[in-house]
Amino acid sequence: MAHEISLLSNTRSDLAEGPTWDDRLGRLYWCDILGRRLHALDWASREERSWDLPDVVGSFGLTEDPEKLVVAIRDRVAVFGLEDNSLEVLAEIETGDPRTRLNDGKVGPDGAFYVGTMDDRPDRQPIGALYRVRAGGRCEKLVEGVTVSNGLAWSPDGRVMYHADSRPGIIEAWDFDPASGTMSNRRLFARLANEDGRPDGGTVDADGHYWSAGVSAGVLNRFAPDGTRVETIPMPVPRPTMPCFCGPDLDRLVVTSLRPLADAALLEASPGSGKLFVLEPGATGLKAERFRL
Repeated sequence: MAHEISLLSNTRSDLAEGPTWDDRLGRLYWCDILGRRLHALDWASREERSWDLPDVVGSFGLTEDPEKLVVAIRDRVAVFGLEDNSLEVLAEIETGDPRTRLNDGKVGPDGAFYVGTMDDRPDRQPIGALYRVRAGGRCEKLVEGVTVSNGLAWSPDGRVMYHADSRPGIIEAWDFDPASGTMSNRRLFARLANEDGRPDGGTVDADGHYWSAGVSAGVLNRFAPDGTRVETIPMPVPRPTMPCFCGPDLDRLVVTSLRPLADAALLEASPGSGKLFVLEPGATGLKAERFRL
């Protein structure tokens, strides 16, 4: 199936990530990790606004209060006030390890914030982990031995959790209790080589298909619930980072991207890198979960 892909926003980031749709405000959020900034786009008017943060912002999620977000800032998870720029730290994570930083994170069906760390050095070693942060700041380590934590998403019924490790190119799945957050039955869901598109950010549609940004190959990959890759969509930029279903009917797919700063030739050949793109995927998405304050 051919998809028409268009530019959604001219705002360019060095590392755009984390697109998140807020159905209450009709607003799309995303972050520029390296630029230390949050962005928002009003879907109806296309007006944009942004907020500066004190350090690299790996990810964020909606909360029960539409004027607050839960954010992962290098080694802290905090609640950020959109109106007053307040920052209430909930948990500190791997503060004693300068090699790592917080990366991909999402709010789960249980209302907790799930966030992983990554080795921030060029040679990337499996020294990261996946954590769960609950209201009040209670923090639990869930998975160890992660190189670049990514790809968090849940099935429509909340009973399967997906998590990717970008460097080895694997996506794993767990059975998940949406009430308690209990995880069990860890298993390999998919493995992707560089040429297939190693997994970066991910999302799940209403039919239970998992969509993965193939950051190494300039593609989006769609997987059936059994892990079969059923579609690969070429993107107009070489480094897509994360898909998100957006719009009032959740029938548009927005994809963030990064600028390949370490590859001068690739950077020159892809002037749209770091911007946001949108397509009609032929599927609808799920509402984002909200962190329980």
